[in-house]
Amino acid sequence: MDRLEKGNPPVVSQGVLAKLVARFGQDGFALVEDKGDPYITAPAASVREVMAFLRDDPELRFDQLLIVTGVDYADHIDVLYHLRSYSNPATIAIKVTVARDGGSLPSIADIHPAADWHERETFDMLGVRFERHPNLRRILLPEDWDGHPLRKDYKQPEEYHGIANS
Repeated sequence: MDRLEKGNPPVVSQGVLAKLVARFGQDGFALVEDKGDPYITAPAASVREVMAFLRDDPELRFDQLLIVTGVDYADHIDVLYHLRSYSNPATIAIKVTVARDGGSLPSIADIHPAADWHERETFDMLGVRFERHPNLRRILLPEDWDGHPLRKDYKQPEEYHGIANS
């Protein structure tokens, strides 16, 4: 059963990549189709402009941000943005790589309001900072929690405020 038979919108990739390259140039953009769902890599410095373009381009109209999440690879962190277009219908994934230590990206919360909570979770769990986020603080853990639990080198504390973590 393919994605359409399951009721899922098709994953758009090659045509979107061509539009991104035409708009922003080739540097940092690539289509990766050999690992699960296809995704397009994009340069971190232009993530805001890319997200606004994907939302506003009349042929694309990726108007819903489904999720922002991240993956720690021990030497870098990949942040993934999954978008949906209801007018097409289609989905797309954009991957941006940031430095593991001190990595940051510009916030897209003003472009896609749902990013507010997703960026906070990615900050909380992985430590990725989102510049100019309207309220970047922990969302799942207390403000005084030490570390970011989805990092490969995370060590859970033995206790928190006198309560054993077992």
